[in-house]
Amino acid sequence: MKDARKGRMQDASRGGSRTASLVILALSVLALGFGSGCATKGDFRKLEERVLDQSRQSKKQPDPFERIAALSAEIESLRQDQQRMAGQLEVTQKKAEDALTEARKARQAEVSKATKAKEAQVAKAAAAKEAAETAAASKELVAYQEALRAWRADEQQLCIDQFRDFLQKYPASPYADDAAYWMADCYFKQADYRVAVLRFNDVVRVYPTGNKAADALYRQGESLLKLGPGFHDAARTVFKQVVKDYPDSDRAREAEQKLQSLGVG
Repeated sequence: MKDARKGRMQDASRGGSRTASLVILALSVLALGFGSGCATKGDFRKLEERVLDQSRQSKKQPDPFERIAALSAEIESLRQDQQRMAGQLEVTQKKAEDALTEARKARQAEVSKATKAKEAQVAKAAAAKEAAETAAASKELVAYQEALRAWRADEQQLCIDQFRDFLQKYPASPYADDAAYWMADCYFKQADYRVAVLRFNDVVRVYPTGNKAADALYRQGESLLKLGPGFHDAARTVFKQVVKDYPDSDRAREAEQKLQSLGVG
């Protein structure tokens, strides 16, 4: 830009220099001509017309300083427009950033609200499940205790009915093996030894690691003995099984005593 301005100024300077040179040249020619007596009025008139024509052409050319001033004004205007546009862009960017920040906050608040609602729903469901399980466990325990009360009262048939109903409703109950054992014992008390053998066997078969397994197997042997001498061999086999499968139990020592009384079979 500086080089272009400098060039325009040099052109204007050269134009003015040319005009001045023509005037000086014309005056010199006149001086020489008149001095030597060779120049005529016609020559003078031609020279004068050339000088005037050159002067008119010089006037038609624009003032270089005015052009420079105009260009400077245009540049300043463009600079101001650029600054104004840059300011507007900065404001627009700031508004966009603020809007994005607000949108993110709103989204986070929405997610947090949804998360809390879901957590509350899960907690409510867990509490309801726990309450239902507690209620079910309470009913389960009450049913077991009622059947056990009948057993203690020697109400054998009521005991059998209630324990059977309990096992149908709560087959996975932690009291299931005890319920099955006490029901078998009720059959034994009723002197229904054949069924007692089967019910005690169910305890061992279904709950082999339960706390009543050794007792049930031993009581199965006792039930077989009650059926008479024809079942002594079977009873002997059962007592041997007690000693083998549950060697550390109290029933193992009782089974050994039974085997001694039965003799070696």
